[in-house]
Amino acid sequence: DTCNAGLMEGAKEFNIEAAGFTVAMDKANFTVEGQIDKLRQYATEPEIIGIAISPFEADNKTIADEMRKLQEQGKKVITVDADLNRERFRDARSFYIGTDNSVGGRALGTAARAVLQSKGITSGGYVQFAGSTVNDNARNRMNGVAEALGKEYTELDRMPDNGNHQKAHDNVRTSLDNHGDKIAVLFGIWAYNAPAIADVVAQRKVRDKLTIATFDAASNAIKAMHEGNVDVMVVQNPFDMGRQSVRLLKAMVTGDEATLKAMYPNQGQPDGDVYTTGLRVVVSSEGSPVKPELFDPKVVEFMTLSQFQAWLDKYGLKSS
Repeated sequence: DTCNAGLMEGAKEFNIEAAGFTVAMDKANFTVEGQIDKLRQYATEPEIIGIAISPFEADNKTIADEMRKLQEQGKKVITVDADLNRERFRDARSFYIGTDNSVGGRALGTAARAVLQSKGITSGGYVQFAGSTVNDNARNRMNGVAEALGKEYTELDRMPDNGNHQKAHDNVRTSLDNHGDKIAVLFGIWAYNAPAIADVVAQRKVRDKLTIATFDAASNAIKAMHEGNVDVMVVQNPFDMGRQSVRLLKAMVTGDEATLKAMYPNQGQPDGDVYTTGLRVVVSSEGSPVKPELFDPKVVEFMTLSQFQAWLDKYGLKSS
């Protein structure tokens, strides 16, 4: 929803209607097959001239092949939020807009480690929850978490839910049943995982035993942090992902080389086709053990929950 708000803001800011274009968000059914069907549908619709896609699986050859076919028709194709495997399928899209998910994962792991060590917990296990464990953004985030936490902490499981919110809750229950006191941290990797974790932990009355660290700021995750049930959030900027997608696709369609150069000044160099929209680390208050000096200020903006709420209010947003 926040990305869509960014799309609509981009449509106004970059005068899309006046240029003769329209912008719309489309959604599949949270399966590889559904996404492939959508791509094949776009191939039959000549009025569709630009596509920004978040690939469901980074390593799926059929998704990459269908994206290549769209490019062969002259349609402009970029990836947003999640990318394809860049070693195998980089040519299936022109550019990527989104988070450096490995950096984001390391930020989340660094923050969780700070919370743990403030409690005197120098070892223990953790579980990571996501919609998919093979999606590019989820996999890179989880790997980044593991890297930052280090070998003192043991990954007990990675649990996918395929976008099913009930399954997300069930996964948290299962992890607590299976691993019990071994768990020191629960990580929510996709936006709806945070509320699921907070709900189940509250029901089980085990909040005092667990650190909860999550990606993104769904409205219920913000509520949970206000209530003391989330320790830290690493927040992307999907609003700007949507906004910059409109800017980029318009430039590609109209041949606006100046805008392309401004967005991607290092084209032809390693990762010169990647545009990052930044990260925020959000903590409940200034009293948090997570401190701004833990992060590179060029990459990560540090905010308290009240500061983050003010940013949301500025754009009339309920979540990130």
